[in-house]
Amino acid sequence: QVQLVESGGGLVQAGGSLRLSCAASGSIFKINDMAWYRQAPGKQRELVATITSGGSTNYADSVKGRFTISGDNAKNMVWLQMNNLKREDTAVYYCNANAVELQDVSRANDYWGQGTQVTVSS
Repeated sequence: QVQLVESGGGLVQAGGSLRLSCAASGSIFKINDMAWYRQAPGKQRELVATITSGGSTNYADSVKGRFTISGDNAKNMVWLQMNNLKREDTAVYYCNANAVELQDVSRANDYWGQGTQVTVSS
């Protein structure tokens, strides 16, 4: 199995910044992509940012220019730098990895962290 652990969430004022971290561990053969999702109460989970093992990134329009996703393949880690935070950024942020396990290298699966709460106050 692959485990993901997020950290770095908290309470921040609008206009402030937070940096989220996600560490992947376990029987990892290869991580293809990692991503950050978020889910606010009563709303659907939405994709925030993605990064491939090659370093290609993509962002939701709502965070483009404010958030930056980065990763370290050697450490199996990904970060989300969030700047100029807005109240609408308030959500539980989840780390996701599409990974291949050592026990079955024929397929990739999605894995999820437990989530970290980000609350932006005005």
